[in-house]
Amino acid sequence: MLRLMRTNLFLATCKCRNSSNVAATQIAEEVSKLLELKAQLGDGGEPQKFSLKTPKGTRDYNPEQMALRLGVLDKIISVFKRHGAETIDTPIFELKEVLTGKYGEDTKLIYDLKDQGGEILALRYDLTVPFARYLAMSKITNIKRYHIAKVYRRDNPSMTKGRYREFYQCDFDIAGQYDPMIPDAECIRIVAEALTSLDLGGFVIKVNHRCLLDGIFAACGVPQDKFRTICSSVDKLDKSLWEEVRKEMVEEKQLDGAIADKIGEYVSKSGGAKLIDELKQDEALMKQTAAKQGLEAMELLLKYCDIYRVTDKVLFDLSLARGLDYYTGVIYEAVLTDSEVGSVAGGGRYDNLVGMFDAKKKTPCVGVSLGVERIFSVLENRKANSGQKTRTTEVEAYVATAQKNLQEERMKILAELWDSGIKAEHHYKKNPKLLGQLQYCEESGIPLAIIIGEGELKRGEVTLREVTTRAERSVPRKKLVDEIKTWLQNQSK
Repeated sequence: MLRLMRTNLFLATCKCRNSSNVAATQIAEEVSKLLELKAQLGDGGEPQKFSLKTPKGTRDYNPEQMALRLGVLDKIISVFKRHGAETIDTPIFELKEVLTGKYGEDTKLIYDLKDQGGEILALRYDLTVPFARYLAMSKITNIKRYHIAKVYRRDNPSMTKGRYREFYQCDFDIAGQYDPMIPDAECIRIVAEALTSLDLGGFVIKVNHRCLLDGIFAACGVPQDKFRTICSSVDKLDKSLWEEVRKEMVEEKQLDGAIADKIGEYVSKSGGAKLIDELKQDEALMKQTAAKQGLEAMELLLKYCDIYRVTDKVLFDLSLARGLDYYTGVIYEAVLTDSEVGSVAGGGRYDNLVGMFDAKKKTPCVGVSLGVERIFSVLENRKANSGQKTRTTEVEAYVATAQKNLQEERMKILAELWDSGIKAEHHYKKNPKLLGQLQYCEESGIPLAIIIGEGELKRGEVTLREVTTRAERSVPRKKLVDEIKTWLQNQSK
């Protein structure tokens, strides 16, 4: 095979030298294909072996895992819809210039794509920047939207903790010019509702304000041009000790050690309304206009959180920074207290992001992103430890036969059930064994089995079997659909 390829390659090359330009182009394409095939076959003439696996930081999901995931997303979407949200979608890749300059130090994690038809593209890093681009392009000034889709980060993955390179984000955002803290407080309420509905255990929603952080940095003596990079360091306090963060500030970012120590005194504080009162007594801090604005906003936010009955879930935490550059106001992050996965939701206000795409437009925005991959990880581990099995289909009735050559009768009943909106299936063999059909119902969690035999057909009846209890009763053939619907309605009550 390899010898034949070499001969063909030689002949094609000779033809290319003695042909017209058009023919030469065609022959050159043939040569290219031969070279590609040669590379695949290798010198030994056999296809090269490769490791059959998913790319680093990605995974497959089996039917049981997908059933769990879809159940989680359904609960989250119901919360979003309860608050009046509508949904959109955007491409998985954007012009690279749309994404760069929006994520601070995390810009290095963007997946670049090759030149595609004259456009320099990159895979989307999150759903927030594409949303801002969408608002600017569409000239939209007011919208409440949710968006669930995959995003991509060239990060160092940790599969056991739900950190991947390809993963779903689940975003809720409110865009528009509104009075202070009203949309922000609702976003916090939405996080609390979603996490409660998923029954993930205890959680706390940490809140802070970017203006307050900037005021703290200024009061401590941080040069203004280092605000964002120092903010990125503070953002690591949820995963690293203060000593490590301080070392990064001083050794890598050339911040004076005394200034870093002052920052450390502030970011170690957390609390509620009492912390706001304490900070108001700080003369150095109150000299900073940004700090005053941040404290006033936090005071109003906590008041609204109390009205929305989520105060017991909220913690005012000065160590919360969120490293993305586009945040301008309130920031928040939800952390599970009974799990080691860390943050499962985060977000904040980003009033200037839309203006980065259209300088004539100022569309304030606030939103939250639920870390559904980490949520899936928690629930999958819980399910594995419990030994419970998740249903992977929604089939309500299974049509079974007790004798041979009745597959067409099964098919007639199936057509009737499908026409009536009942989810049903049967075996694809003509003459399956009844025991095997009933075992399939039990293993798949199908609640009802419809059994037909020659005797039932003569009497114009079927046998309706409740799979869990194995109770059976005869039902007139003409009343089968009504009987099944009545039974299903009673079970849903």
